[in-house]
Amino acid sequence: MNAIIHAAMEDAGRLIEGGIDGIQIENQWDRPFLKADQIGFETVAAITAVVTHLKKRFDVPMGINVHLNGVRQALAVAVATGCQWVRAFELANAYISSAGIMEAAGPQALRYRSFLKADTRVMIFGDFHVKHGSHQIISDKSLEEQAEDVQTALADGLIVTGHKTGSAPTREDVEWIKQVVQIPVLIGSGLSLDNLEALYPLVDGAIVGSNFKIDENLRNPVDLQRVSRFMEKVKIIRRA
Repeated sequence: MNAIIHAAMEDAGRLIEGGIDGIQIENQWDRPFLKADQIGFETVAAITAVVTHLKKRFDVPMGINVHLNGVRQALAVAVATGCQWVRAFELANAYISSAGIMEAAGPQALRYRSFLKADTRVMIFGDFHVKHGSHQIISDKSLEEQAEDVQTALADGLIVTGHKTGSAPTREDVEWIKQVVQIPVLIGSGLSLDNLEALYPLVDGAIVGSNFKIDENLRNPVDLQRVSRFMEKVKIIRRA
């Protein structure tokens, strides 16, 4: 745990120095990932410990993502530590993940958030056609219906991704989804300096991971220079 906390503190420090707006904490290396109902107490405790250390040192908005689709676990951590959002890979419908069939987290997660009296304190961002999975299990539903289902599941925002970590959605996909839903849309993977001007003006926010790492490798530490260049460009786009 000491090594994990140290690495988190180092990465967070570089991200904040580089100008980011907020930090999402994940158990990214808890691989192979477990399904939500198999995630243990030790995972929740470990993430809570990391976030507690980050909160003591840094004053930026923070969110939680517990792999794989552990939305209730993420909500528990968020409420206990004062974080502002959680990410749900599958809030509505279902898909086939590396861990097996992943069912909708929304019905239980929304009720659990209400139980925690956190409806107005913790946002839930739900992925649309989340990366790293097959959605053939619901192939009888149109993409439009699936996007609307995330909104109907009472997501506070919809996340659109490419097909894998580091791959971006197309401009056409982002524009189409923005027309389908009335909630904020975020890009959840693949946003980079190369496509920032084309994609960022279309959305309401973004989650950036591998692009901020040394050599764009998710296993490496955060690269302060990459973060700084990225955020400087973001500021220019926001002023335009």
